[in-house]
Amino acid sequence: MTAGATPWVVLKFGGTSVSRRNRWDTIGRLASKRMAEDGVRVLVVVSALSGVTNELQAIANAPIEARDDIAGRIAALVERHRAFCAELELDADAVLGERLVALQALGSDPRAAQRALDWQAEVLAQGELLSSTLGAAYLRTQGHDFGWCDARDWLDAVSLPNASPWAQRLSVNCRHNGDAAFVERFTRQAAPMLISQGFIARHGDGGTAILGRGGSDTSAAYFGALLKAKRVEIWTDVPGMFTANPRDVPDARLLTRLDYAEAQEIATTGAKVLHPRSIAPCRDAGVPMAILDTERFDLPGTRIDASAATVPGVKAISRRNGIVLVSMESIGMWQQVGFLADVFERFKRHGLSVDLIGSSETNVTVSLDPSENLVNSNVLEALSADLAEVCRVKVIAPCAAITLVGRGMRSLLHKLSDVWATFGRERVHLISQSSNDLNLTFVIDEADADGMLPQLHAELIRGGAMPVLDASVFGPSWREIAHGKVERAPAWWVGARGALLQHAQAGTPRYVYDLATVRERARGLLAVPAIDRCFYAIKANPNAAVLRAIVGEGFGLECVSQAELDHVFATVPNLSPQRVLFTPSFAPRREYEAAFARGVTVTLDNVEALQRWPEVFRDRTLWLRLDLGHGEGHHEKVKTGGVAAKFGLPVARFDAFLAEARKLNVRISGLHAHLGSGIDDPRHWRGVYAELAGLADSVGTIETIDIGGGLPIPYTPDAQPFDLAAWRDGLDEIKAAYPRYGLVIEPGRYLVAESGVLLLGVTQVVEKDGVRRVGGDAGMNALMRPAMYEAYHGIHNLSRLDDGAGVAFDVVGPICESGDVLGRSRLLPAATSEGDVLLVADAGAYGMAMANTYNLRALPAEDVIG
Repeated sequence: MTAGATPWVVLKFGGTSVSRRNRWDTIGRLASKRMAEDGVRVLVVVSALSGVTNELQAIANAPIEARDDIAGRIAALVERHRAFCAELELDADAVLGERLVALQALGSDPRAAQRALDWQAEVLAQGELLSSTLGAAYLRTQGHDFGWCDARDWLDAVSLPNASPWAQRLSVNCRHNGDAAFVERFTRQAAPMLISQGFIARHGDGGTAILGRGGSDTSAAYFGALLKAKRVEIWTDVPGMFTANPRDVPDARLLTRLDYAEAQEIATTGAKVLHPRSIAPCRDAGVPMAILDTERFDLPGTRIDASAATVPGVKAISRRNGIVLVSMESIGMWQQVGFLADVFERFKRHGLSVDLIGSSETNVTVSLDPSENLVNSNVLEALSADLAEVCRVKVIAPCAAITLVGRGMRSLLHKLSDVWATFGRERVHLISQSSNDLNLTFVIDEADADGMLPQLHAELIRGGAMPVLDASVFGPSWREIAHGKVERAPAWWVGARGALLQHAQAGTPRYVYDLATVRERARGLLAVPAIDRCFYAIKANPNAAVLRAIVGEGFGLECVSQAELDHVFATVPNLSPQRVLFTPSFAPRREYEAAFARGVTVTLDNVEALQRWPEVFRDRTLWLRLDLGHGEGHHEKVKTGGVAAKFGLPVARFDAFLAEARKLNVRISGLHAHLGSGIDDPRHWRGVYAELAGLADSVGTIETIDIGGGLPIPYTPDAQPFDLAAWRDGLDEIKAAYPRYGLVIEPGRYLVAESGVLLLGVTQVVEKDGVRRVGGDAGMNALMRPAMYEAYHGIHNLSRLDDGAGVAFDVVGPICESGDVLGRSRLLPAATSEGDVLLVADAGAYGMAMANTYNLRALPAEDVIG
């Protein structure tokens, strides 16, 4: 741009943004606002009206015998644009007359008989020419000083080597290395604001060329690069790029800031909001980009530029369907000079661009992305015939490519254990890691990919691979944007700050439990009509005061060891044995004998115990714990179902267990399944009940179905509280279908996690190579969950709670282990110093219960309030 020249801003609007009158009003306001506030000239680039390009594509692809259908489709398009002119209070003949005549003439054009590529390009271009023409006319009637220009006068298609004739006409690239002369010539146009077309360019023969699907984004980027624009803004009907497709993953987070490379990978691997080809022109010219929502001006959108901070971690997970794999195998390929050249020459011959590549000594497998290739059965048959000359060929389709995108993928592999485990349960055809360390892709059968994205997205967050708490990159979730932020009531400990600081004066580390919170959670579960009995899993927190409070609300207690049984009856001596459930795992014979002696309900989960200790179980009544073949939960280590878990009798051995039980006159009165912990899908327990009820019908002696526990709590600031209403509704519905069985639950975490906090004293504050660390007087010895499960707990400086949190610290303990980290990059007051009291929130479950004396550190103290 010449010195002193007024800079340009390019605004692009898609089909949904130009198909309603109020949206055109928005376009006018935005363009005028940019011109007035930013001191720029504005170029608006528009797509065709929503759905029009699809209709034009159908016309361009119609066979000659469908001429009547072509005429009908053209007539419908003419009528639609006339109707829209009427809605805009425009004279259709005056505004669009010539263009509508040109559209109708293409239907009878002699080139239509052969579906010539230049004719197809002319047909496809009509949508943008029509929308931009009527848009410019309407905006002028609303007082906006807009001119109109033909993109084909400014964007020149480039003929790339090896491109097929189809690509050279219908999927072109354009020159985008602008110079001062181009800017000066473009700026001579009189109107301060201009409107032009996306999607179309000038072919080398002077005719029309098409940029292909998503071409309007790319057109805006080409204009931005050529004009050295101040910014290119892509205005659409979504707020920007997300960590996943929000339609599949409602908890996907808005990505507010990306560099060009990450945005390119996200767009290339599945994000539909921005076409992949649109990024390179802006990157090459150093022009910032923004993706913004025409309905939600208050959202930050996604900003893409070279100055975005480099934040390691997975930024997005995406899925592409319709992927075609071509597997080529030959024993003779190993160390054979030129084999790959021969293979890829054949792909070139058929105009096919390879996406992913995997190879071994005897096999090369590649993927073809249909969005970048004209992949049909004829092309694949011809390719296979050519390849068969040099190797054995197998085409695998349809497949789905699931891709993780982010900086430093190689350094994140240790945080992807749950992701690897999830894919380990599927048939993975190809794994590909990009050489630029920006993506990791798994190719599986398309049918197997259904439902995987929400699970994988949650696993990435739980494992720390997707650092969603970094506000420099991650914005609000789609759920929050669409439905509003869920306002949580302040945690109980905020109001109890003074009392907690007094407890800390007695010494730290120290757990403090609020019994009022425990009682409130217990009452909420007892109020569910479908539930007949509740047992509290005391392994979560066996504190005597906590147990008495829970029993006082009407809960029974669930134990997993003889020591827990002894503790229960010592703590609550008048508790009826019928209110105690014993569900051990690989316990010794004597513990089963002791449990029967106490008269509690005993659960067994294997047939071998019946076979080896018949005298222990003969003539007894038992509950049977089953493994339904799959596990759920917030971490691989808390999934208690499936082949990798030690818990439960496989359903395949159910009949064998019944047969062995009959031999010993063992009566099975209950079926039990607990498949994991921290399960956030409220439908899970309904499904467990349904599966167990189906099995119970075949036994004849079942009275009770125990669907386990595992209800989650919202540990992270952005986590949604468990949908107890949906959970209750699901149980009510399934209980109505199987009313003859008593319904039992056995939660642990849900009752006590939020009731407990861990108080620590700050010992040191240290900076090392740019990383600030706060040390506490206890770490993984007092709270194992972060080290064991990569679990998140909120950490706050209780002494300086009103100071605000402005500096990122790693919070560590005094244990001589690298894993002794309670939290990374936690925002704490900059003045945090020795003697301050740190509060670790939501530590009431599996905190003190798992504490230890490693390094001979003393166990934490315990207090209760409320």
